[in-house]
Amino acid sequence: SNNPSGKLKFPTAIDLHKLLVAMVKPKNFWYYEVSKTAPQYALRYLSVAWKRCFSKVSGQPKFKKKGRDDSFTLDGSISVGFDRIKLPRIGWIKTYEILPDHVNPKSVTISKKADRWFVSFKIETATNITEKSVDVVGVDLGVKSLATLSTGEVFVGAKSYRKLEAKLSRLQYLNRHKTKFSHNWKKAQLKIAKLHSKIANIRKDTLHKLTTYLAKKHSQVVIEDLNVSGMMANHKLAKAIGSMGFYEFRRQLEYKCKLYGSELIIVDRWFPSSKTCSRCGQVKQSLSLSERVFECENCGLSCDRDLNASLNLAMAGSSSVTACGLVSADTAE
Repeated sequence: SNNPSGKLKFPTAIDLHKLLVAMVKPKNFWYYEVSKTAPQYALRYLSVAWKRCFSKVSGQPKFKKKGRDDSFTLDGSISVGFDRIKLPRIGWIKTYEILPDHVNPKSVTISKKADRWFVSFKIETATNITEKSVDVVGVDLGVKSLATLSTGEVFVGAKSYRKLEAKLSRLQYLNRHKTKFSHNWKKAQLKIAKLHSKIANIRKDTLHKLTTYLAKKHSQVVIEDLNVSGMMANHKLAKAIGSMGFYEFRRQLEYKCKLYGSELIIVDRWFPSSKTCSRCGQVKQSLSLSERVFECENCGLSCDRDLNASLNLAMAGSSSVTACGLVSADTAE
């Protein structure tokens, strides 16, 4: 009677929470020792994840087992001090970093990475428009160099995974015969997790420095809408592409351009930035990855292929014309 159409109805977050209260909590009294908002948010995130899966926005959610990407969200009576934060049912916790003044976050997320715990929350900030030294800059991302700018500047990627790959492989090799969940196994797993965290932190630090420089010093930043998942399908380049962090680069650049009053222009992924001559506009029929120097048969231009691509992106941003003939490039607002 409640479902006359006979269609399969996925339970909402409210339905799941009612089930938790009725069936799970009576058998597990430790649930009452923690804040009730922690399981509520977990069920809310689960409901959203399945909705995204059914609407073909993302893939099927993965089971979150204990010990891997541990995190939980709390709300309610949260207070922020100079170097401490008060959490529901937990109380005051001292933080390593100095926290911002006069903020009242509605919710906080606690997460664990390797042997460290992190607390994160959202705050509202005003746009801090900085003085720009360059009007338009094209940014070509690559594997050999992380970014080549149309101004001629080249930023080399951290390549942290490649540098620490041998050490990581050795730790994993030494851990192969240890008894699972034993004390020695847990110590080895912690060493591996700390090294993974170090690799990620080095990569993020490099990206933060580059994206901050681009957003602060340039009025318009033009990048290409890269098909990262498609590029990762190439097994010869997948490791190098993953080590560069192209998706994280774009994510950081999107919010930093808003923060510093810059405009981010995303050029269509089919725009032939590498094959087009930045001097005369002649488009090459083919250009292999091994060809590191772009040579135009029409006007005789000879320059680095990445620099040529970044110059084309800068011009595409200035003229606001994409390869598909759109009136303007997609602009992140």
